[in-house]
Amino acid sequence: MSNGSEARARFERIYRTLRRRICLLDYPPGRRLREEDLAEEFKTSRTPIRRVLARLEDEGLLRSVHGVGTIVTDIHIDDLQQVYQLRVELAELVGKLSPVPPDRRTLEEFRQLMARGEALVARPDAREFARLNMEFFHLLMELTANEPLREISERLYYQTTRNWLKTASRLAQYREMLMNEIRFFLREMADTVAAIEIGDLKVVGHIRRSHVAMSFARLYAEAHPARQEEGERSLRPAVSRSS
Repeated sequence: MSNGSEARARFERIYRTLRRRICLLDYPPGRRLREEDLAEEFKTSRTPIRRVLARLEDEGLLRSVHGVGTIVTDIHIDDLQQVYQLRVELAELVGKLSPVPPDRRTLEEFRQLMARGEALVARPDAREFARLNMEFFHLLMELTANEPLREISERLYYQTTRNWLKTASRLAQYREMLMNEIRFFLREMADTVAAIEIGDLKVVGHIRRSHVAMSFARLYAEAHPARQEEGERSLRPAVSRSS
C-alpha cells in the first residue's frame, strides 16, 4: 500500500471511529474533543486529526467555539424535521437509482442482522440496537450503485441517528420505548428481507421510506406529547405516497 493510500485509510478509520462515538453518545453533546488527545490515541500527528474534525464539523456533528475548542453539537427533533423529510424522499430512490441485486452473501448478512435483532427482544440493549441500526443502514446502501445517493443518504443518516438514544435516555418509559423500537425495527428488517428474496428492490425503497417517516413521527410524539398530531401531519404525505 502506498503512503497516500495508507494516509487515506488512516483518515477514514479515525473519521468513522469518531463519528460512531458521537452517534452512540460515547461523546455526548457538549463534549470537547482535543486534537492532542486524539493524536496520541490514534498514534498519528495532529494534521489528520484536524482534517477529521473539520469534516465532522462540516457534517454538523461538531462545532468550533472560539476560546473553547471543538465540541460535539447538541441535537433536537425540532431542528431535524427537514432532514427527516429529505431522508424520507431519498429512501425510496435506493430501489430505483442504479439498483444492485443482492448476492447470496448480502442476503445472508441481512438475515444475520435480523437474528441479532430478534435476540434483542430477550435482552434489550440500547447501544446494541443503535449499532445494529447503523449496520442495517450501511447494508441497505449496498443495494444502490449511485454514489451521490449513497453519500447524501449517509450524511443525513448520521445527522439524525443519535437523536433516538438522546431522546430515549431522558424518558421515564425508557425500556418500554426501547422495546417498541426493537419491534418496529424487526418488522422493517423482516419486510426488507422478504422483498429482497423476491428480487423487488423498489419495494425495499418503499419499506424504508415508510419506516423513516414513522420513526420521525414517534420521536416527535415523545418530545412533544401535546403536539403529536402536528408531527404526524408533517410527514403524512410522504408515508401515504409510499403505500
